[in-house]
Amino acid sequence: MRPTVKLLSDELIERIISEGRDILCKIGVEIHNDGIISMLSDNGARVDDKTNRVFFTSSLIDKAITLAPPSFKLYDVLGNEAVDLSGSNVNFTPGSAAINILDSNTNKMRRPTTSDYIAYAKLMSKMNHLASQSTAFIPSDVHERISDSYRLYLSLLYCEKPVVTGTFTIEAFEIMKNFQLTIRESKEHLATKPLTIFSCCPTSPFKWSDVTSQNLVDCATYKIPVEYISMPLSGFMSPVTLVGTLVQHTAETLSGLVISQLTNPGTPVLYGGSPAFFDYRFETTPMGSISTMMTDCAYNEIGKYLGLPTQAYTSLSDSKHLDAQAGLETSMGATLAALAGINNISGPGMLDFESCFSLEKLIVDNEICGMTLRLIRGIEPKEDFPSLPIFDELLKEKHLLISDHTRKYLKQEEYFPGPVINRANHSRWEEEGCSTLHERAGKEIDKLLKSYKPSRLPDEKKRELTKLMEAEAKKFGMNTLPQLQ
Repeated sequence: MRPTVKLLSDELIERIISEGRDILCKIGVEIHNDGIISMLSDNGARVDDKTNRVFFTSSLIDKAITLAPPSFKLYDVLGNEAVDLSGSNVNFTPGSAAINILDSNTNKMRRPTTSDYIAYAKLMSKMNHLASQSTAFIPSDVHERISDSYRLYLSLLYCEKPVVTGTFTIEAFEIMKNFQLTIRESKEHLATKPLTIFSCCPTSPFKWSDVTSQNLVDCATYKIPVEYISMPLSGFMSPVTLVGTLVQHTAETLSGLVISQLTNPGTPVLYGGSPAFFDYRFETTPMGSISTMMTDCAYNEIGKYLGLPTQAYTSLSDSKHLDAQAGLETSMGATLAALAGINNISGPGMLDFESCFSLEKLIVDNEICGMTLRLIRGIEPKEDFPSLPIFDELLKEKHLLISDHTRKYLKQEEYFPGPVINRANHSRWEEEGCSTLHERAGKEIDKLLKSYKPSRLPDEKKRELTKLMEAEAKKFGMNTLPQLQ
């Protein structure tokens, strides 16, 4: 039996959805995109031209829910299936868009560079419990107007896994789409085998900017999957109660769903988000708060009730270093999210309220993800009945270390982490140098980078990606890109 966690009754889910729908129809959503306002108006929505507020209809919402696919898959750069976003399948991906990196040598935060990103992308090819990569942090050694496309470029160049990404501008979507068309070779193949998910974020409360709403339309045009990242802050930009925040999250997410499905019916979507319980003591948005984690798991239940695959930013920490707090918050978030059956769990590698990335933490978090994936497989008998023969052997041999039963099921029953997790006794740990977690993670990074094998993406496609990136960089005065490794 698979273990699960459930926070909401069906009756409460239905009431939250009903209230969210009511908000869309009676309070409406502020949208700063004339084309989208016109599309919604043409489909029966009422528009207040003075405030750009759009009032949805029940039929529009029903239509969008019906049209959205209940699941989809992602494929790697070679076209192989990599991520199954259906049912209660659980997949992990790193956190996204950090502005700092925790320097491996000084253990202090600094701005990331291209070389940091390349090291990250190489490591991601070895993270066997992280199904997809993300555009994890923002290199500071390129023009800010290409920092979004540049991250995707490096990810596609160095790692074969699909990518969770996003764009900071309307204009950048063009090249990011062209990268994907270069790899898939046609719009039809890209729709058939999606390579990326784009994060699209409404602004709380109840607002879509020109950029983010246009991102929804652009992605839908090419059937590029999107995840809606509603970010209500409980007690600040949303009601202080978890139920009130869930009502707001529902309304904001459903508004995005309507825009996507009206643009192109059947566009793949994730019912996602990144809410937080606002900590008024420090004026921060803690992702490691238990209330934040509970909100994530709860809106996942709402998304599943609506028949949609889900996403959440959890399995990350607000700590500033790879310490006990980082392990506590990350492992609790990952465990709850996996037990809740969230389909795409974002966060590994992330520190400091989603603003800092750590390669060492990525290595540790990969092990946390491995443990949680073992957890949700649950407990089931494996030739345990009748049990008498096994215990007869134990009494006869005085151990079961080399029994057929042990050798057959040992690696299925136990999750054996890599060398970053120390399970030696104290004397052996001393003999081997008294290493710390940070030291072991650093050593593992060095080993994995030395064993890195280049992506099998054909060389001609790599050259075309570079040609596109160089042309984009020149638009903003960069005649050369940073040297690649």
